[in-house]
This record gives sequence, structure tokens and C-alpha cells, in this order.
Amino acid sequence: MKNFWRNLTVKQIVLSAVVVFCLLLWAGLTIFATVKKQALLDQNVAGRWSAENDVAQISCYFAEGTGVDKNKILGFGYQMDAVLLESSITPPNENARLWADAYSAQGKVTIKSGKVSLEVDAAGIGGDFFLFHPMQLVSGSYFSGNDLMQDKIIIDEDAAWQLFGSSDVAGMEVSIGGTPHYISGVIKRADGRMQEAAGLNKTYAFVSYETLASMGSISGVGAYEIVMPNPVSGFAYAKVKEKFGIDEVGMQVVENSARYGFKSLFTVISELGTRSMNSYAIGYPYWENVARGWEDIFAIVLALQIITLMIPAGIMIITLILLWKRKKWTWRDVIHFLGVWKENIGNRFQKEKSKWKYF
Repeated sequence: MKNFWRNLTVKQIVLSAVVVFCLLLWAGLTIFATVKKQALLDQNVAGRWSAENDVAQISCYFAEGTGVDKNKILGFGYQMDAVLLESSITPPNENARLWADAYSAQGKVTIKSGKVSLEVDAAGIGGDFFLFHPMQLVSGSYFSGNDLMQDKIIIDEDAAWQLFGSSDVAGMEVSIGGTPHYISGVIKRADGRMQEAAGLNKTYAFVSYETLASMGSISGVGAYEIVMPNPVSGFAYAKVKEKFGIDEVGMQVVENSARYGFKSLFTVISELGTRSMNSYAIGYPYWENVARGWEDIFAIVLALQIITLMIPAGIMIITLILLWKRKKWTWRDVIHFLGVWKENIGNRFQKEKSKWKYF
């Protein structure tokens, strides 16, 4: 071993170090990307819904004035049931659900508690919103957008402290537009540079879609999300896009469960520079802004991964070419060596067989 290291040239040592460094960097980038992708719970509903990799998570974002409202969403749900029935996709049992969805709109509400009045950014939600967006609860619990009584609200810690001077306020009453509402839970707002840039840089609340709509601060549903069967690649994406029947100017559709795959990220790489140019009147909610930000980061990571594999591959290919050119053997030598090796193996086998012959 000592002679081996002594016989290495400086060039060989440097190239070997480069190969090892690139492979270690590739491994580090892979671990980083894998961990971060798994941490984006908003984008991983499909994996939580089914471990069989047979469902897809689809998100739709609508331009202002498109006219998508709660009735449009309900009608779309009936169409989805018909589509799955036509495709012979049925639930495993009568109590199982084939799909789940959620819709939301962005706006503002003014929350009052006693003499304290607080205006906050708010999402008006419907359906299984918190299935798609699980958040860290400080106290209390989530509420469902399907509840009969639409008088629940979830606030963040900042709002809780400003309104009550405490974060343990689940069940407390507040007033929104003169109507009593009850705090279902208090969440810890996601922090970080990207989250703040995406819109979570100030106090935030979640109310029912009906509550937000009654304040007159929204023009309709801004986002719709669904997790549903995807028997073949692209099935769910195509059906959602078809059944809404809104052109690309009025609606953008994202397949969340595939957005961080190799093909999608390679597309992002090819669109760097023009990707941020948006000519549509579509305002993304904070979670989609965060997801798009991570798309850019993962695309850069993928580019670095490709480079860190190409460098060692290039070095190894060049090394093999040089070894081939400098070789002092012929294919006849290789064939002769293999023949001798085979003969030696055969002789050894016969000797071992003869040892056990008389037992």
C-alpha cells in the first residue's frame, strides 16, 4: 500500500481528490434536497393519502374575475365522481373516500375582542383545507370547511397575544363584521426568509370561505386543491384541467406530486430567466409562492448534482482512454489469460471434489 501511494503522481492525486470531492458533494446535495422536499408538507399530500404511489395532488390557481365560487367547486366535485365511475375506479370499501379537496380565497378581516380591533390577512377556506396544509398548533384544533356552522377561526400567535395577551385562547369569542366567531385554534406561523417573502411577514388568520366572502373583500375562489386517483401518469392532471374548462389565461394547473421530479425540475432549469415573468392576473397564495421558490432552489441543486457527476465521469472516461492508448497487451492476451484462469478454476474444483470422494 505504501508503494502504491509513493508511485502516484501529483496529477493523479489531484484528480483522485477532485473525484472524491465531487462524489461527496453530490451525496450532500442529494441528502439536502431529499430532506427539504419531505419537509414541504403542503406538497406531499399524495404520499400521506396513499403509500401506493397511485394518487396525485393537483392545484389550480385562478385569475381575478374568472368567476369560480363555491357552487362551481361543488359542480366540479360531481364531475370528478362521474369521471372516476366512468374509469371504473371505485373505493376499496363503502366508507373510504377516493378523493379529497379544498378551496380558498385571500383577503383581509378585522377581528375584534373587547376594545381591541385587529386587521389581519386571512384565507377563507372550504373543504379539507388543513389536510393539505397541516400547521403547527400551539393550542386548540383545526376546523373543517365543511362544517355546518361557519363561525370558527384560527389565528396565529401574534394575533392571539395582541387580542388576548395569551396563546392559550381556544374557545374564546371574537367578532368579525359584527358576527360572533370562536377561536378553534392558534398556530405557530411558519418563519424564515422565504416564508416572509411569500407573504407570511405579518399576522395571519384562517376563516371559513363564507365569512371572508361576506366581508366583500374577495371576488371568488383563488385556489383549488385535490388529491385523487392517478392510475396512469397525467390522468389526474388532464381530468382536472378538462373538467374546469378554463383556459390557460384564467387558470394555472400544477401537479404538486410531480413538481420536484427530475423532468419537472429540468424544465425549470430550461426556463430560468423567463420563469418569473407572469403575464396572467393570478395572485398565488403564500404556500404556492414558497413552493415555487423551492422549485428554483431544487433546480439549481439538480444542475449542481449533474455537474458533480459529470466531472468524475469525464475524468474516468479520459483515464480509461489514456490507459487504452498506453496498453501493452492485445485481445489475444486477454483471451489467453481467461483460458488459463478457467483451466485453473477447473483443476481446483476437481481437486476439491476428489477430497470428498470417499466420504
